[in-house]
Amino acid sequence: MRRLLILLCLIAFPGVGVPVAYASDIRGPISVIDGDTFDIGGTRVRLFGIDAVEADQTCTSRSSQVWRCGAWVTSVVAQRYQGRTARCEPVDTDRYGRTVARCFVAGQDVARALVEDGLAFAYRRYSMDYDLDEKGAAIRGAGLHASKVVVPSAFRQARGASASAPRATCTIKGNISSKGVRIYHSPGQRDYARTSIRPDKGERWFCSAAEAEAAGWRAARR
Repeated sequence: MRRLLILLCLIAFPGVGVPVAYASDIRGPISVIDGDTFDIGGTRVRLFGIDAVEADQTCTSRSSQVWRCGAWVTSVVAQRYQGRTARCEPVDTDRYGRTVARCFVAGQDVARALVEDGLAFAYRRYSMDYDLDEKGAAIRGAGLHASKVVVPSAFRQARGASASAPRATCTIKGNISSKGVRIYHSPGQRDYARTSIRPDKGERWFCSAAEAEAAGWRAARR
């Protein structure tokens, strides 16, 4: 029906274009990359207004146990949304070329649902839309709020500072491809010398292959 109405408007008013929000919507099945990043219909989408823990981030439980909260969040988000159909409304494009958008599944705001359940944080630097949702989750101790967790932006900043000056024994390069694939390169491999590390992009150095794989990187094939 909506398409028919738009067509009738174009015929009656030829100088009027298709509404921007409708023309730019992204629709398709979700492929989960991490807690706040999806691939939808061939487009890399970063959810607007929220920030999820990094895939290699750890948290500390109330009983002082360190656990891989980043991997857990990615797993839970994948269980909920992998393969489901989303409609996303683009808001901006970030410095990595990703489309920043509000996404909805079955009419539900995905970002709000993640913040309400303590799987992501309100990214107040860019939006206050989910501020109260996060505060409610913190009061309930939902999800990550049941543990001690460093907010993702602070974690990235600290990791970037340490990654810029690796120890002499930490020579493995953790690179992230343009498709978001995490690949590590060891000395002697074909692309090792020409691979640079950009901490601001989430890339880092590792001291062993086991450390890299535990953090979610895979070995380069050549």
